[in-house]
Amino acid sequence: MKQKIGFLFPGQGSQFVGMGSSLWNHFSSAKNIFKIANDVLSYDLQKICFEGPEDALTRTLHAQPAIYTTSMAALSVFREKFPHLQPHIVAGHSLGEFSALAAAGFFSFEDGLRLVQIRAQAMEKAASAHPGAMAAILGLEQNICSDVAREAGAEVANFNSPLQTVLTGQADAIAKSISIAEQKGAKRALQLKVSGAFHSTLMTGAQAELMSAIEKFSINPLTCQFIPNVTGALNSNTADIRLLLGRQLVSSVRWTDTMKQISQQNLTHLFEIGPGKVLKGLAKSCEVPVAVQTFGVFEDIDPAIKILEGEIHA
Repeated sequence: MKQKIGFLFPGQGSQFVGMGSSLWNHFSSAKNIFKIANDVLSYDLQKICFEGPEDALTRTLHAQPAIYTTSMAALSVFREKFPHLQPHIVAGHSLGEFSALAAAGFFSFEDGLRLVQIRAQAMEKAASAHPGAMAAILGLEQNICSDVAREAGAEVANFNSPLQTVLTGQADAIAKSISIAEQKGAKRALQLKVSGAFHSTLMTGAQAELMSAIEKFSINPLTCQFIPNVTGALNSNTADIRLLLGRQLVSSVRWTDTMKQISQQNLTHLFEIGPGKVLKGLAKSCEVPVAVQTFGVFEDIDPAIKILEGEIHA
């Protein structure tokens, strides 16, 4: 049976102190990615990833380049171990779109990192100028969560799974959202530890900065299929993708729709490339018919070899 694989790339919140270090310890390709990142950013991102402190790594300014870089280091190792395998489709959650597009050849690792740095700086600035908050609503259907947002004056940041939705907006609107969601029967409604109202209109200033930057970078045709967050539908048009990357900052992440598209691809394997396993859990909640294999630490390599190389030689 011919292998048909997909890659998913995580977003902000998947970071942890020590991420990338086990790959760096064993693979020169991963070492090279972190070296390039340090050079591009002009600070020691590697040290923040490997040693923390956690508050520095969690800060948007560092978390986004750190997750992107760690994801690309993991991808470099995957390509080293499985040079014959190319993804049929890629997708990324929020920040993860930049990793997905780098994997699809839309821009180079270095240019993607420069855009991620600009994105992170712009989002921090917007969050400081227009303070906001975010809340996760668990156990309520998406249409009800959309109603909650409208009633409270909030917006929907992420449609993560059928029963997990994240709301965003001004702090008072989020507090009101939590109260309304609980009244409507949410299993849990909790404010998230984030620095701003991401994926809301409070990020309009950041969107303008990012769009201006994207226009200045050279891009290439995609080497595989791609699903943008804003639409949750297949799109390989480079002009569209430029616009959607900017719109993403003020739009909902339609991850449930993304997983529906993934489910229709008849994939044989699906890998979460990068730190953590958040997307593996969301894929299961979205009932994706193929299990997600994580590929972000050294310990993930042998299972991947058994799954992929074992089949090739069977």
